Amino acid sequence: MMTVKPLFDQVLIKMTEAEETTKSGIILAGSAKEKPQVAEVIAVGEGKYDDNGKLIPMVVKPGDKVLTRKYGGTEVKLDGEEYTLVGQEDILAIVTD
Repeated sequence: MMTVKPLFDQVLIKMTEAEETTKSGIILAGSAKEKPQVAEVIAVGEGKYDDNGKLIPMVVKPGDKVLTRKYGGTEVKLDGEEYTLVGQEDILAIVTD
């Protein structure tokens, strides 16, 4: 398997599958599903350096579930799987159960 180590403040995420059934039990047709915005963090860079050369550490870590901007990032395919590479600024929140 290929290993990817994002640079600086980049984050490799894998989008989660869209729910096919609503909480009330309604099954959604393929066209009714929106692009999911919840993703799992796969790998993170070490952080970004500020203007003074100080490392700003990453807030997210592998395994976190995150809410991301709807559009953005770079889609990549690794070992047949689709991932997205985004900057940490494109992650809006960490999702907990």
